[in-house]
Amino acid sequence: MQDEQFRQDVLDTFEYLHTHPEISWEEKNTSRFIQEQLEKAGCKVTTFSDCTGVIADFGEVSKGKPVIAIRADMDALWQEVDGTFQANHSCGHDAHMTMVLGALWTLAEDPSIKERVTVRFIFQPAEEVGDGALKMVEKGAVDDVDYLFGIHLRPVQEASDGYATPAIIHGAAASIECEIIGDDAHGARPHLTNNAIDVGTHIVNAINAIHLDPSVPHSVKVTKFQAGGKSVNIIPGQASLAFDLRAQTNKHMELLKEKVHDTLKATEQLYQTSIHVTKEYGIAAAEVSPEAEDISRMAISKVLGADRTMEPIVTPGGDDFHFYTIKKPELKATMVGLGCDLKPGLHHPQMTFNREAMFNGIKIIAEIVKVIAEKERVRVETNSH
Repeated sequence: MQDEQFRQDVLDTFEYLHTHPEISWEEKNTSRFIQEQLEKAGCKVTTFSDCTGVIADFGEVSKGKPVIAIRADMDALWQEVDGTFQANHSCGHDAHMTMVLGALWTLAEDPSIKERVTVRFIFQPAEEVGDGALKMVEKGAVDDVDYLFGIHLRPVQEASDGYATPAIIHGAAASIECEIIGDDAHGARPHLTNNAIDVGTHIVNAINAIHLDPSVPHSVKVTKFQAGGKSVNIIPGQASLAFDLRAQTNKHMELLKEKVHDTLKATEQLYQTSIHVTKEYGIAAAEVSPEAEDISRMAISKVLGADRTMEPIVTPGGDDFHFYTIKKPELKATMVGLGCDLKPGLHHPQMTFNREAMFNGIKIIAEIVKVIAEKERVRVETNSH
């Protein structure tokens, strides 16, 4: 199956995607390239006029037949590389797309797969800004899906080359931005205004005093505080602040958000000033299906061996993949983590990894589908007797 031509196709695909990065919501050429590859492989492809996402079905969707979705993220980061700001694939999305396409090409060699299951490929935009998954949910990508799997390269700090985990337990992340609204005053007349720096300092101290159950990893901190201007004899009445929130569970993230909002309301009342939340966004923590995790574990063990099958990795990083299960709780989902000698780390402008590891990822994704297809074959035969 994995002859020299297949190998070259995989490496060529990665090289194209790696050298043609596009940032969130601008993945137009990437989307066209993916669409071409999916159509060549015989998939029914759906694209959208207002979104760069691509959905493709391998096999017909029919009642009673499981639908397995495989998701790949498409966008690159915008970062400084060797002194120049540019789009850059330093999070592995180029590899994720390549592995998912490679899995499709592998599965296409076995026509019986389409008779037992339908495989839906979701190529999702805008993971890096945290709202691409929500757009694909809106587009109906998981409406009739039973299982959902993703795959993500892992740094050497989490997984060694040649190893893989059946689940990445991402934490939740959120950002809250606010404005303190007031009037400036002359430096000689401090009684005529609320000094926004004093108000903001109170908020900083109150935020730093927020604590939850220490057994669950979490943090909240001020990441922006701007007030005042060039004229230093003016007492500023306005300021802007931003907060970064992290929590290992969605429950604890909601508690953190509640405490931040309570802090802002209490500060408003204390200083008799106006504080407006201007922006709030974030991504959910992992909600992993035990069944999907078990299937992934079986697939990894078959491909790499039981001794190279890791336990789930708990990481403070995040991924908007988990919005699919937040929006559709009955979805059986997990994200596979692939060891690949990734250094120095994800999002580093000079990130590198062992490209040979992609072939492990391809085999694992294909094996996941085969495990479910075999379960379906047994179920059908058992019911027919």
